[in-house]
Amino acid sequence: MSGSPGAAVVLATRNAHKLIELQRILDAALRDQGADPASPRIIGLGELPPFDEAPETGATFEENAFIKASQACQHSGLPAIADDSGIAVDALNGMPGVLSARWAGAARSDEANLQLLLEQLADVPDERRGAQFVCAAVLVCPDGRRRVAHGVMPGRVIRRKQGEHGFGYDPIFVADGNQLTNGQLGDAEKDAISHRGKALRALAPLVLEALVAR
Repeated sequence: MSGSPGAAVVLATRNAHKLIELQRILDAALRDQGADPASPRIIGLGELPPFDEAPETGATFEENAFIKASQACQHSGLPAIADDSGIAVDALNGMPGVLSARWAGAARSDEANLQLLLEQLADVPDERRGAQFVCAAVLVCPDGRRRVAHGVMPGRVIRRKQGEHGFGYDPIFVADGNQLTNGQLGDAEKDAISHRGKALRALAPLVLEALVAR
């Protein structure tokens, strides 16, 4: 299966680290589905004309992803994908959750978010440091179609940073069955088990259907 010549899909993010990861995962997933190696192009918001972006006011990952994907689709006229994801910590009743990217405040510093979470869990024993990364990925098409896929990566939060790869909370998260943090895993190892990997691989066949229909 392949998309039409010149087909493109927009990834609705301005986070450079996330864009690289999403492009890598989606490109591999589309190739696995039989997409033409030359198509589709996977572009980020930086390749679109500027537009005013609505705030992420949703109460759930899916609602926020839909806000972002809808806007990108509307302003580009192309199928658009957005993911909203975060870490849900058992001892914090599922928080930071949808607030993961701004847990330490509006500055949205990965390091500040990570350090605040470690401080909040400082007195929590190892056996109660369970957590999971959660992702909702939404595809919105110009014809009004909407599709959603979810991915979860269960694991635990450790007590100090380990590893220089990844971003966000990756250096303090160890997935179930692993001894290394996400920050110590290579790209392929992380993508194979990650919440974003699971969600985007589930969405890939629907992306190709949308491109073929154009």
